[in-house]
Amino acid sequence: MATPAAAANTAALLKAARECRERGDAAGQAAALDRLLAADPRNIPALVQRADAYAASGDTRSASSFYLTALRLAPPSGLPREVAAELERARAACDRYAAEYRDYLLRSLAKSGFDPARSSARFAESVDLILGRKRIYLQQPKYYYFPGLPQIQFHDRALMPWFDPVEAALPDIRAELEAVMHEPGAFAPYVQGHANRPRKDEMGMLNNPSWSAYFLWKNGEPVAGNVERFPRTMRALADAPLAHVPNRSPSILFSLLRPGTHIPPHNGLVNTRYICHLPVIAPGKCRFRVGNETRDWVEGKGWAFDDSIEHEAWNGSDRTRVILLFDVWRPELSAEERGLVVSLFEAIDAHSGKKPDWEI
Repeated sequence: MATPAAAANTAALLKAARECRERGDAAGQAAALDRLLAADPRNIPALVQRADAYAASGDTRSASSFYLTALRLAPPSGLPREVAAELERARAACDRYAAEYRDYLLRSLAKSGFDPARSSARFAESVDLILGRKRIYLQQPKYYYFPGLPQIQFHDRALMPWFDPVEAALPDIRAELEAVMHEPGAFAPYVQGHANRPRKDEMGMLNNPSWSAYFLWKNGEPVAGNVERFPRTMRALADAPLAHVPNRSPSILFSLLRPGTHIPPHNGLVNTRYICHLPVIAPGKCRFRVGNETRDWVEGKGWAFDDSIEHEAWNGSDRTRVILLFDVWRPELSAEERGLVVSLFEAIDAHSGKKPDWEI
């Protein structure tokens, strides 16, 4: 907390800066504010006034820097009304500068032939990142990271010809699903606790039936009594490069999301696989985000994504959404690398002498 002398000095310098501004003494205003900020660099009114001075001189980059610093330092509530008003003005100025810079940059790039709709999608994303319209999302697996794999949110569907028979089998898959979907107890909560591990809330999803699953394969093994009921579904997956790792994968399941449910942002366990979705029952208003990209599930239209990148899901409809979910190897991994990954996990399991507490 500032001493009475420091508070008095701050008030005097703020007053001096205002008086200099009123009489058009830009140099005196800047000097008073710089003295104040040297002693108290987190003073929000001084930061906003210093930004105003830079803006008046035409230095919008410096003005933006001071405005943004003031906005970052501001508490979410409890500010005096006049300070809150100053911050709203600072926010409006930052938005205006950002829009002006965006328009300038896009006009300049257009002269070089850049068109967001037709040019390199990777370059277009880099422009969104530099303009702050998107964030950088990277692989952050919770358990195992394989270095050097491309940071791809959704894999290119055109590079997955093995997905064609899976999509084509949608009527058969749906018929097999509907035969068991409404059986009591067929689906169990997707996130379940382990008796030999500390209990975690898992963002409200622990033992929550709003997000439930029916497994055909689980942690690398077929689920007896379930998989036999889905012969046509399993035939459709015959050519998929399923990620076979003992005690861990593949898992093949139907994932059910009830109306109004939100799966919070989270990251998967490993980055050596893609998770695949085939929407089997997909009412409208069902969305899925991976990193910066949000898509709507469409029945019969599959995709593969890197679940080690932050992702989340919503069912905003009044009907249940169900997808067929399974995991496949990342295509960038060589046969040797896949075998070594398998050997690594086998060694880990042999050391503990127990099956791992695994999850998708």
